[in-house]
Amino acid sequence: MTVAVWREPAVSGWGRLPMHALDHPERFELDGVWRFQLLHDPEEAVGESWGEIAVPGCWTMQDVGDHPWYTNYRMPWPEPPPFLPADNPTGVYEREVEVPAGWAGRRIVLHVGAAESVLLVELDGEAVGASKDSHLAAEFDLTGRVRPGERSVLRLTVVKWSDGSYLEDQDHWWQAGITRPVFLYATDPLHLTDVRVSADMTGELAVDAFVAHGAGTLPAGWSVTATVGDQPLELDAAWWADRVEQERVSSYAGHTRLVATVPDVRLWTAETPYTYEVKVFLHRPDGAVADQTSLRIGFRRVEIVGRDLLVNGVRVFFRGVNRHDFHPVTGRVLSAADLRADLVTMKRFGFNAVRTSHYPNDPRLLALADELGLYVIDEANIECHAYGHELADDPLYTGQFVERVSRMVRRDVNHPSVIIWSLGNESDYGANHDAAAGWVRRYDPTRPVQYEGAIRDDWERPQTASDILCPMYPSLDSIVEHARSGRQTLPLIMCEYSHAMGNSNGTLAEHWAAIESTPGLQGGFIWEFWDHGLLQRTDPAAGDPGWSDGVAAPGWRWAYGGDFGDEPNDGNFCADGLVFPDRTPKPAMYEHRELAAPIRLTYSDGVLTVRNRQHFRDLSWLSASYSVTGSSPVAVALPDIRPGGSAALALPDISEMSPGEAWLTLRVVTAHDEPWAPAGTEVCAPQVRLRAETRPLPDRAALRRPGSPVPLDDHGLLVHPLLSRAPELSLWRAPIDNDRDHASSWEVLAGLARRLVDVRRDGARAVVRAEYGDVATHVQEITAYDGALLFAETVTVRHDDLPRVGMVFETVAGLDHLDWFGLGPWECYPDRRFGARVDRHAAPVDELFTPYVRPQESGGRFGVRRFTLAGAAGDLTVHLDDDRRQVSVTRYRAADLAAARHHDELVPRAGCVVHVDAVHRGLGTASCGPDTLPPYLIGPGTYTWSWTLTA
Repeated sequence: MTVAVWREPAVSGWGRLPMHALDHPERFELDGVWRFQLLHDPEEAVGESWGEIAVPGCWTMQDVGDHPWYTNYRMPWPEPPPFLPADNPTGVYEREVEVPAGWAGRRIVLHVGAAESVLLVELDGEAVGASKDSHLAAEFDLTGRVRPGERSVLRLTVVKWSDGSYLEDQDHWWQAGITRPVFLYATDPLHLTDVRVSADMTGELAVDAFVAHGAGTLPAGWSVTATVGDQPLELDAAWWADRVEQERVSSYAGHTRLVATVPDVRLWTAETPYTYEVKVFLHRPDGAVADQTSLRIGFRRVEIVGRDLLVNGVRVFFRGVNRHDFHPVTGRVLSAADLRADLVTMKRFGFNAVRTSHYPNDPRLLALADELGLYVIDEANIECHAYGHELADDPLYTGQFVERVSRMVRRDVNHPSVIIWSLGNESDYGANHDAAAGWVRRYDPTRPVQYEGAIRDDWERPQTASDILCPMYPSLDSIVEHARSGRQTLPLIMCEYSHAMGNSNGTLAEHWAAIESTPGLQGGFIWEFWDHGLLQRTDPAAGDPGWSDGVAAPGWRWAYGGDFGDEPNDGNFCADGLVFPDRTPKPAMYEHRELAAPIRLTYSDGVLTVRNRQHFRDLSWLSASYSVTGSSPVAVALPDIRPGGSAALALPDISEMSPGEAWLTLRVVTAHDEPWAPAGTEVCAPQVRLRAETRPLPDRAALRRPGSPVPLDDHGLLVHPLLSRAPELSLWRAPIDNDRDHASSWEVLAGLARRLVDVRRDGARAVVRAEYGDVATHVQEITAYDGALLFAETVTVRHDDLPRVGMVFETVAGLDHLDWFGLGPWECYPDRRFGARVDRHAAPVDELFTPYVRPQESGGRFGVRRFTLAGAAGDLTVHLDDDRRQVSVTRYRAADLAAARHHDELVPRAGCVVHVDAVHRGLGTASCGPDTLPPYLIGPGTYTWSWTLTA
């Protein structure tokens, strides 16, 4: 074929077999080391010099002369579709193949799991076929072309850029190569071409088997049987005999439908992911088995009733996350262990749903979702973000739209975890979407279809392409108003609603309080699971690559857009996940875990209540213990509570416990091994306050007699032996990614000059007044006591929006350990604190900082009442006057963080940088979504607070 497939939108492939849902175990694996050479473009002649490359593997991750490239919504070149750049890297893969001699007379098929973005196949110099679609398999019939027992030369040519790339403009790294397994498989000439299963919650089962013959004509008398279930249930071939509805479509295409009702069926849900094995056998006319396949199915029903999406008749909440196929070393290439680790992490942090953004993920992921229990929105490989308006109605691209959607559905239709089909992402809306939706509705009427572009401009208009109202980053007010308006007609499940870029995911608790209390709202999907930082060597002498707790090994770093010389790029916008590139959970994961917990604990009027917040499961799979502040854990039996129910839990006697705040924490763990967690794995740790603090700050009587005059320098700043920098007013934070819209207006706060106005003394008391330009006035009253200093702060702010109002000071070296009472142990902020616990916590200072891929404000703890820094230099203790103060103790000044692009550029200071904030602005999610809510904003006004410093 002479057509340049890579620049013909109307040609999506040729010689390629239809997509199917079958597994073929009789394989000849072709993964491993192949000969390889990289050409400048697909029309360059192949040379004589060959290197080597690993398959599967992104060549952009194997140092062969081409690199990853990151853009979000724009294409890497300026030309419009379907024009391509002159430099179009093309990889040529080649190896010898010797098909087993025992395959003589059998049908032989080549399977290429995925190739980005166009695949050309040749065998012994003869063209076999081509495929276009980077994230689905392509298969080619090699029967008659290969000679079993003899060697053939297989060449796979992969073209990086194509007209199809305009449909693959996802927010991810552009890679290139063969990214999923390659193998040959064999079948009998009489073979199954596909099997489709429908398994309803009633136990009604239909198995559709499709049959063909390599010679073209089907033999008369073929038949299909099946078995269903694991012991003791076994529906054998004889059982099916009078339950067959057979239709011979033609002399060359056969179809058999087996129907049955399975008794006492166990249903599949994300909480109870019970599956059955189905084996399908194709028989020759003499009864011998010609072909067979096996798959696991789940009995369940997905339906929309009114404005509710129901699973097995129950309205469920979708606590979801968006996910890309990603690995920091191999790019898009994942092992089975990688895939399982992703989903295990999701399950352990309370997620029950995943959206395969923005293409069909590795097929093994769906099998794991079936097994572990996750609802899946399966999304087609369509995102024409840069040219959506143009391509959504372009007839040249209609075939690609429909084919990318239909091939995904045909591959994944039997997975019970898949509950919604998605037509793609951020591709405007047009006739091509309606065409794809029409195909899906005809092929699979058992699942709804969604597409955000179809509902974007008008949530109330009649829909042809989306059964779900799936907005992207709506404001909380807007979804609540719509649900209460009386005009809502579709289930509202946000496809993206909280952007996890850097220090983020503020107001998740407010979102879920609204979702759980507002009929019509059913949850959504956080963007996204991974930080897409690629491991990059920065020191040629560095040792083996590695990482620990989110930090790359010395001499390595997490690279983002621009770090490979990729221009244009979108910087660190790819580092927007809930886990670091090494899958270490970020602090926001604990926030989600508690919000999604199967148990909610409340305390009111002396009664402690436990509520089962699950949809389908009781609490028998859990065990628990409780502890009250400062006490040892005590095992407690959880009540027998059905889903949605609640019961009282006996309270411990706290009357004889030490005075002060008393918090009860219920530590809930798995009672037995789960597929995603061994017994004893913590599931959640809800907490309630039993008694409030009576004295949040030591009063003056508790402090000893007044001491000597407060030691101040000529600038009115405190002189203290354990401080290398005196306490000063702080109004600025190192910008988090969500601050990008405010960073320029906040620059004035970063470099504010302090002007001393006056110092007034009265014995052991000093009052210092200072001005900070026209932004703020600070009055600090310091009273010296024997061994302690009491600070009373008054700050008048004349700025519309600030990141913080507080004090910052630095300690001498040798204070390396922090003990504190307040929220922890992980980082938390005013609008992201639900996942932290009030308790006594302790950690080395070096472990308090959170190493976001781009350095920024981090490491804060909200609600700190008191803390002590200790070490060889001595002890320094701070008491705060309120349980709403924010404290951070790290080795970095805000300016240090703001100046660095990567974590490895930071140089820790010997002492500690301590921020004590009266108020700290919320985090929000404004890097791509709504800002924090009004209660967490800091406006102009007067702020007063007190604190003590004891050494």
